[in-house]
Amino acid sequence: MPLSTQSQGDDDQYILVASMDNGRNLSNILKAITFKDHAVFTATPNGLKVTVEDCKCLQANAFIQAEIFQEFTIREDLVAFQINLAVLLDCLNIFGGSPVAGVSTALRMCYRGYGYPLTLFLEEGGVVTVCKINTEEPEELIDFEFCSTNVTNKVILQSESLKEAFSELDMTSEVLQITMTPSQPYFRLSTFGNSGNAHYDYSKDSDMMELFRCTKTQTNRYKMSLLKPSTKALALSSKVSVRTDNRGFLSLQYLVRNDDGQICFVEYYCCPDEEVEEE
Repeated sequence: MPLSTQSQGDDDQYILVASMDNGRNLSNILKAITFKDHAVFTATPNGLKVTVEDCKCLQANAFIQAEIFQEFTIREDLVAFQINLAVLLDCLNIFGGSPVAGVSTALRMCYRGYGYPLTLFLEEGGVVTVCKINTEEPEELIDFEFCSTNVTNKVILQSESLKEAFSELDMTSEVLQITMTPSQPYFRLSTFGNSGNAHYDYSKDSDMMELFRCTKTQTNRYKMSLLKPSTKALALSSKVSVRTDNRGFLSLQYLVRNDDGQICFVEYYCCPDEEVEEE
């Protein structure tokens, strides 16, 4: 890759260097969590995690494993900084965001450490553009304390079926109600909008249901305004895992394949709006 030699001699000054032949593989996954201006980047030897939060009620994480990059060099156990995500996406799409057959934008990201900008080298068709984006000290992220041992119910669905559900439910509803139960209706999505109440049910034996694991009946409501950003991830994904824990917190984990067929994950955590008493 022509860009691989760019700034190669300066690599020793950087604590993080990450390169990929197709920058769209990064920009696409970042679009799935872009609902606020700022994001926290956390790099470890395993790869990159990008986190966006809203109102301490919603958190979105995009995970880009080290193997997704053609080069991923980190000189510390943990590197973290905050950056304006909208500016970063503008830079990543500086050559135009629309894919052209046989043409890709090579990307090289370099970071020297606290107080320094994130430097991007972008190359397409022999033209190299350098962008420097200011970084800030990362804000402390919320720990939703969502751990697998406390998960009470879990389903894995084909994303197409969830897209279909969202197209049929009334999105004027202030909340989305999720019911999971060991007996019928098994997995139900409900809205309460301008056109009345609507329900969308999935049988546990549905072709669209890859996994159904329900230990107890749970009904929780989540603010639709908080869930709407996750539809960006849904649009990119092929599968989605829906989990709730014993407090009613919701985890939506999306499996996303990039242009090269590699798998990345996007996860949304959402607080319940209110608990619903069983009738």
